[in-house]
Amino acid sequence: MLKLAGKVAVITGGSTGIGLATARRFVDAGAHVFITGRRRAELDKASAEIGRNITTVQGDVASLADLDRLYATVRAEKGVVDILFANAGTVEHVKIDAITEEHYDRVMNVNLKGVVFTVQKALPLMTRGGSIVVNTSIVGVAKGVPSLGIYSASKAGARGLIRALVPDLSARGIRINALSPGSTDTPIFDGQFPSKEIANMARGAANALTPMKRMGTPDELAAAAFFLASDESSYVTGIDLQVDGGMAQI
Repeated sequence: MLKLAGKVAVITGGSTGIGLATARRFVDAGAHVFITGRRRAELDKASAEIGRNITTVQGDVASLADLDRLYATVRAEKGVVDILFANAGTVEHVKIDAITEEHYDRVMNVNLKGVVFTVQKALPLMTRGGSIVVNTSIVGVAKGVPSLGIYSASKAGARGLIRALVPDLSARGIRINALSPGSTDTPIFDGQFPSKEIANMARGAANALTPMKRMGTPDELAAAAFFLASDESSYVTGIDLQVDGGMAQI
């Protein structure tokens, strides 16, 4: 039986990495999935790869106008949202002495403001109840990286938001949970570094810090997102599911 048959899902940042793997997983389980992303070429590639039950909407979660356009499309095509995966995020390595207002705004606007309004604007469409999953990070609650101060603060803010929303959303029949990846081998990982060589050095360092001695894969994070989104976690809300190979656990 298809466990998401008849469900409508929205995934922000769904054109690559964890978002794309989760979109594929949801479609395979029977859902129709709307994915967003800032780059049209990546959205078109993702749509062609998945091939069915997929609608793409170009946009930036930091733009409320883009979010309005996303949900207007969902309303027009399906009229309802059952699952929201607030996955879009951005990361920049900047140490405290070099932090600028522009850096702060870029990271916070996507990772915290974007989550707030992605969730808020989905609620009128979640008339059948449902599940919200927010992609946070172990660095938001359990690990410290000197060059990721603003990123860590944005993810900690998203975690705090989830806790605050649990009572209200529970009364509406909506569950909300955090998914916190550890080091995961996605395009955004490479994008943090100025060269492939430095990115590979960072992979080695991440592997050394992880008890399982490897990075996670997008499919492994998608499996965890599916658990939180589906009825398999029907008595789970407000948690932070850390999928990190043990990095933050010891």
